[in-house]
Amino acid sequence: MGPRIRLLCVGRIKEKFFRDAVSEYSKRLSRYCSLEITELADEKIPEGASRAQEEQILKREGDRLLAAIRERDYVVALAIDGRMMDSLQLAEHLDQLSLGGQSSITLVIGASLGLSEELLARADEKLSFSPLTFPHQLMRVIVLEQIYRAFRISRGEPYHK
Repeated sequence: MGPRIRLLCVGRIKEKFFRDAVSEYSKRLSRYCSLEITELADEKIPEGASRAQEEQILKREGDRLLAAIRERDYVVALAIDGRMMDSLQLAEHLDQLSLGGQSSITLVIGASLGLSEELLARADEKLSFSPLTFPHQLMRVIVLEQIYRAFRISRGEPYHK
């Protein structure tokens, strides 16, 4: 079995079509890796929240995320200002992490406010899939699809270009 991939997410997926897509990619990925998806509670953001209130919310969500991360985990924070790569580069990067002894890779997806400074400081790297902002539910599907695509590329199996 390949590496252990963990998706650590703030918030739950409410829409059935997103849950179905996550389930489908989870099933496909079971051939390539051990996948674990952990959902943590998100905070309600009051209407017209001040920046200070938003910072407190980010801190609480960040503390939950940090508590769920193990010391040995290689942490990839999904952030708009992270490093961008194409699918071939992602496949090569995941291969290099595995070859380098990283057997447990944790990808972190924040809620609507993003990720706390403390969480970003703990991350081993920041990764961006686009300068666009996506709902965290959709981002979960995109991340799983790209990891699946990366494994197929690495094994020389066909994939859509």
